[in-house]
Amino acid sequence: MPIVNMKDLLESGVHFGHRTQKWNPYMESYIFAARNDIHIIDLQQTAQALEEAFAVVRETVASGGSVLFVGTKRQAQDIIKKNAEKVGMPYVIGRWLGGTLTNWQTIRERIHELERLEGMRDRGEFELRTKKEALGMTREIERLESRLGGIREMDGLPNLLFAVDVSREEIPVHEANLLKIPVVAMVDTNCNPKNIDYVIPANDDAIRGIQLIVSIIAQAVSEGINMRKDYQADLEAAEAEAQLPEELRDELSDEDLLGASTLAKMKQETGQESEKEIDSDKSDDTSDEESKAATKKA
Repeated sequence: MPIVNMKDLLESGVHFGHRTQKWNPYMESYIFAARNDIHIIDLQQTAQALEEAFAVVRETVASGGSVLFVGTKRQAQDIIKKNAEKVGMPYVIGRWLGGTLTNWQTIRERIHELERLEGMRDRGEFELRTKKEALGMTREIERLESRLGGIREMDGLPNLLFAVDVSREEIPVHEANLLKIPVVAMVDTNCNPKNIDYVIPANDDAIRGIQLIVSIIAQAVSEGINMRKDYQADLEAAEAEAQLPEELRDELSDEDLLGASTLAKMKQETGQESEKEIDSDKSDDTSDEESKAATKKA
C-alpha cells in the first residue's frame, strides 16, 4: 500500500514549482510541464521519492540511528518542531549555527553551559546575584535555548539529515556532505539537487505541502522506533532462551520468543509461500488437462 496518494499531493499543492525564469536546470528531469509560466513538478517521481525516503528513514531509525530535522524558514518552523518532538528526534528551526555538525564538540559545550545556567536558576542561585547579573544570565539562557533547544538531547552526530528548503539550508547540507551524513530533502524547481542523497521534488513554500511531507518522514521515524523496540525485545528473548534448560526451550512457542513485527513478517512470508504453492498447483493441473486434451486429439 502506498504511503501517499496523488490526491493528497495535489490538494496540498506539492506540484507547484517556481516561475519558469527562476528554475534550476538540474531540476529539469523532475519537471512535468509548464503552465502559465510556472513549472509543474512530476508527482509520479515525488511519490516514488517519498517511498524511497520513507524506507531509508525507517531502516536508519530501526537500526538505532537518529534523524536531524532542519527547517528554519517561517512556514516550516512550527511543523518541524511539532513533528520532531512527537517522535523524539532533534531539530533546528532557528538560525543554523555554523559548525553545528562539523564542530559538534564545541556546540556540545554550549549545551552544557545552557544546562549549567538552568541548574543555577532552578536552585535559586540567581537570587543571590545582583539584578544585572541575574538578568544577563536569564537572557543567556533564552538565547541558548532558542538556538540549541532542539538539539540539546542529541548525544552525537545524526545518521540522517532531513531539510525542507535546500537553498536556505545550504550550510547544514554542506556540513552533512563533509561528514558523509546522507541528506533527505524537499527540493523545489529553483534549487540544486546535486548534493542531496534522497531528493523529494516538491513545493517547499506551501504550508500544507510541507506539513504532508514532514508528517510522512515523522511517520517513518515512528515505525522505525517500533521496529527497534521489537528487535530489542527479540534479542532479550533470545538471551533469556539461551539461559533456559534445553527441556524448557522446546516448550516455548514463537509468540513467547518473538516480537510483534517479527511475527507479522513471518505470517506475511508464510502467506506468500502458500500463494506460490497454490499457483504452482494450478499450473500443474492446467498442464495435465492440456496434455490429456492433446492425447485425445491424437
